Amino acid sequence: MRIGVLTGGGDCPGLNAVIRAVVRKGVEVYGHEFLGFRNGWKGPIEGHTKPLGLDQVEDILTRGGTILGSSRTNPYKVDGGVEAIRKTLAEHQVDALIAIGGEDTLGVAKRLTDDGIGVVGVPKTIDNDLGATDYTFGFDTAVHIATESIDRLRTTAESHHRALVVEVMGRHAGWIALHSGLAGGANVILVPEKPFSVDKVVEWVQRRFEREYAPIIVVAEGAVPENGAEVLITGEKDAFGHVRLGGIGTWLAEEIAARTGKESRAVVLGHTQRGGTPTAYDRVLATRFGLHAVDAVNDGDFGVMVALKGTDIVRVKLSEATAELKTVPEDRYAEAEVFFG
Repeated sequence: MRIGVLTGGGDCPGLNAVIRAVVRKGVEVYGHEFLGFRNGWKGPIEGHTKPLGLDQVEDILTRGGTILGSSRTNPYKVDGGVEAIRKTLAEHQVDALIAIGGEDTLGVAKRLTDDGIGVVGVPKTIDNDLGATDYTFGFDTAVHIATESIDRLRTTAESHHRALVVEVMGRHAGWIALHSGLAGGANVILVPEKPFSVDKVVEWVQRRFEREYAPIIVVAEGAVPENGAEVLITGEKDAFGHVRLGGIGTWLAEEIAARTGKESRAVVLGHTQRGGTPTAYDRVLATRFGLHAVDAVNDGDFGVMVALKGTDIVRVKLSEATAELKTVPEDRYAEAEVFFG
């Protein structure tokens, strides 16, 4: 069997670990051949490929990013995109695809499966917002990076007696903000799932200042104030209909400064959360996902995604995995509120 592999959507640490596991087991256990498709779904649409054998995956376990490249290409928004994929797969004698990605990439995988193309999905996103899996790889690394940044920012905030607003990624789900905020001892954590009161945030900030400590506020990029709207960098949408968020941290820092009279600064962590070497946890999880993904392809079990349930890797339908986003529940957020102020 000849199997194609691609990585789509935003990059994250652990992608190369999946690719390595897929190829190592696929070649050495099953005797399959592999072909990499470059830059997400753009690869099979345009016929851009990369050799993918044991030599190509030898030293990639610890590397961040993806050796295959990525993009936010949606074949269903490209004229003739799906037929181009069929043609490419036929020309290269590819029997099935392993698609590594988040909600958008796997949403395409589900539709392609419905259209008769065999695809197995692997869940990837630093946001940890994919349904049907307890965790996605990339999330642990992103939280680790954000937590370390909060630790470093705390010392400078205390030195200058200023409030620091740390903006982290999280369009619709606040998992990074919640976990890094708790781990970093933030005094306020704001997530997209719960619109926040600026007055309440200011109250928490002032309480911290009264105790002669500098407040740290962690805010997800998709968080919104009550009766407000998302802060956008631009109104332009990508191929999956997403606008580019960003700026809530700066907006909130200005509001805090204006209402408290205290110096306030915003720090946007941005793509640092995606970069660098994956944590040990993400390397192991990504490796396990890759091993089980190639098992599914070998079994001819298409239209599924490998998922983490407890400590087990299981298979779930792509339709289940992409049905809805996994967001922060109210009771989990309430646990964090105990530490606010």
